[in-house]
Amino acid sequence: MAKTKKIITEYRNYYLPMHFPALLLSGEHWKISDIPSGRLHFHNCLEIGVCHSDSGILEFYGNSLPFREGDVTCIPRNIPHTTYSSKGTESHWSYLFFDPEGMFRNLLSNSWKNYDLSVSSLQVYKYILDKETYPQIHTLALQVIQEMEAQKPGYQLSARGLLLALYIELYRIQHEAEPISPDQGDRLMLAENTLAIAPALDYIETNYASSFSVDHLADLCHWSPTHFRRIFHEIMGISPLEYITNTRIMNACKLLRSTEDSILDISESIGFRSVSSFNRFFIKIMKVAPREYRKQMVLADKKESQSILEYAGWLYPEKT
Repeated sequence: MAKTKKIITEYRNYYLPMHFPALLLSGEHWKISDIPSGRLHFHNCLEIGVCHSDSGILEFYGNSLPFREGDVTCIPRNIPHTTYSSKGTESHWSYLFFDPEGMFRNLLSNSWKNYDLSVSSLQVYKYILDKETYPQIHTLALQVIQEMEAQKPGYQLSARGLLLALYIELYRIQHEAEPISPDQGDRLMLAENTLAIAPALDYIETNYASSFSVDHLADLCHWSPTHFRRIFHEIMGISPLEYITNTRIMNACKLLRSTEDSILDISESIGFRSVSSFNRFFIKIMKVAPREYRKQMVLADKKESQSILEYAGWLYPEKT
């Protein structure tokens, strides 16, 4: 029996300005190839995509959904996916990446807990919203893109308001989705494949600074530890322990940028038992020491620019 082709999964971390945590990738060069890359990726923030032309496939782990011109995609963090165009075409896209919690922290009440539109709490999740059914989503997404491209005076305030309106509309749509019916087998398969480890991911996101075992994460998913480790690695491309470490380092990055806490205090607050261990893993993942990272990010934030320290090619479409 032929072996199943291994799916490569990449963790793509976008570093968003503290004062305006949003990034726009747009322009004529953002055209997606018709050749499947064979790699899935997931982000540390919410991704909103707008398809300006042609059609293709939005692929997840084990399933796929078709898209076409005018569609808006809504991909929460931690959902492995990739996109490729229909044969003989190059679909043109714009992508918005933003952190809802950071963007709307002072605008939404405490009752809004589901900042990231987490799929784990929903029976049905709409990854693709077509222009005909959801014209307001398409209009708001384009307005945000236009504001961020033009960068006229006050554009960040305007874009923040438009993003809030867009987020609320997406929240309503996702939480008012119709219950699953018997003829929605493909959607059920997609949910099973992409959400199988959602309880573990949610737990890590909330409790990364605490001490817990992989066995506990396996229990949350109702699997044996061995089965959990295998499925987790198949979906996310890394082991549970590596993912926990990545999550801790990403939160360390936020603290290095937003506080003046010492390196020692930050390392302890995110769950490392020694500063030497923290430094070693930080350099391994970020390719730079914590102190140097802090200096770079201070300069970047002062210039009101975005930085991506890993995989700089993410600022451009994948070439296959």
